[in-house]
Amino acid sequence: MELEKEQIANKPIMPIWVSIPLFIIASRILMLVTSVVYVSFEQLIKTDSVYVSLFKEIIQWSILAAVTTFTAYIFLKYIDLVSPKELGLSIKGRAKDCLGGFLLAIVLYAIGFSVSLMLGAVSVTEVHFDFLLLTLNLLLFFVAAWFEEVLCRGYIQGRLMTKMNKFLALGITSIIFSALHLGNQHIDVLPMINLFLAGIMLGASFLYTRNLWFPIVLHMFWNWIQGPVLGYEVSGTERLSLLTLSLPENNIINGGAFGFEGSIICTVLLILASGLIILWGEKK
Repeated sequence: MELEKEQIANKPIMPIWVSIPLFIIASRILMLVTSVVYVSFEQLIKTDSVYVSLFKEIIQWSILAAVTTFTAYIFLKYIDLVSPKELGLSIKGRAKDCLGGFLLAIVLYAIGFSVSLMLGAVSVTEVHFDFLLLTLNLLLFFVAAWFEEVLCRGYIQGRLMTKMNKFLALGITSIIFSALHLGNQHIDVLPMINLFLAGIMLGASFLYTRNLWFPIVLHMFWNWIQGPVLGYEVSGTERLSLLTLSLPENNIINGGAFGFEGSIICTVLLILASGLIILWGEKK
């Protein structure tokens, strides 16, 4: 009897098919409100340089990450009636997760870039080392990864997993994740497929660990290596980089204007990486 009373007391205020859309709407409203503060801040900085522009981007994405994390915390605690720890941001004992995310990103791009070079799909025309530029970009991609992982994996996937098969929850979340990029430049069918597969790869570990540090670090270094280091467009967005690439032609081998995420090489690597993560999780 006491257990039944406790279960009733902890029953969410609303079902997930209501709370998830409401969470997204609430996050967007708070983003609009805080954007007023950001615009005021941006107008104070008159200097126009690549470093200042990056700093502004970091501030903007940091606001998005903070607002989304705050909204998720409020929804978990007061609407879903569960501990905010379920968001998966506990860092204690997660050093191996962070290292694993970092190493996987390196291995995937070491393979993908090497294959692209051997096939003649890309070539390096220039090397330009700028430590500050690389560091600022790494910080930018950290807060951007934090925002997207808290939004998609931490809250949406986490809530879906309480009501349905974990793989179905992963698939739905990955569809939402890919849909968030529909407004990106040069979006096409193959990039959308790869973004869906990227969502699978990033969310696979969360099925078993319920922690975000592996996908946050993997997401951060995936984008950083892809753009500021290797010189690809990051999901259709061009950035100054360590390497300057030349593409003989735009095709599905090099990803064309969308970048590596628009390539068939990326498709294969994402499928393999996702499979390995799921295999590891099932064995554990």
